[in-house]
Amino acid sequence: MPRAGLSPERLTLAAAELADREGLHAVTATALARHFGVAPASLYSHVRGTLDLRERVALLGLQESADALADVLAGRSGRAALAALAAGYRDYATAHPGRWAATRTRLDPAAAATSAGPRHAALARAALGAYGLDEPDLTHAVRIVGALVQGWIELETAGSFDHSDPPAAASRERLVDALDAMFRAWPATPHPTTTPQTEDHTP
Repeated sequence: MPRAGLSPERLTLAAAELADREGLHAVTATALARHFGVAPASLYSHVRGTLDLRERVALLGLQESADALADVLAGRSGRAALAALAAGYRDYATAHPGRWAATRTRLDPAAAATSAGPRHAALARAALGAYGLDEPDLTHAVRIVGALVQGWIELETAGSFDHSDPPAAASRERLVDALDAMFRAWPATPHPTTTPQTEDHTP
């Protein structure tokens, strides 16, 4: 008998748990239907299919990780904020690998606009606030932090640092030190100047 009580929220949570256990690739409408003991067609009154399920997992991951980051960043600035940002992302990715993988996928533009993605950018900007960076340098800095931290997480969670010394934790601290030093020494971007135009008198 089909199980009652299916909803988009329940299906999304089940899909997220499946992604964490088996990988995002395991999230399909067929797999979720099997989990709930229903025919795949029974899901389509709640979700549009496999791609919709995976996008919902991504949106859930973005929201959860933004909430976690807001908690760890509260009251911190400068190097402490950078360390908290890096640790917050790593902790979420370790606890929820499938959801983390989903957040790394490209979203439909309409979904991205209403997602927690912009909140992540705002949190990163707040974490960098103590460095006094103006635009466009602040945007450059946010991108650099994102690229380095997320790249580190991909390598660490893949086991790339498991069999080498010094321990990965020590290298993470050096990464944060390097970012802190770079942003404290970041040169101001000169404002463009307008070069007066002269008439060309070349014959």
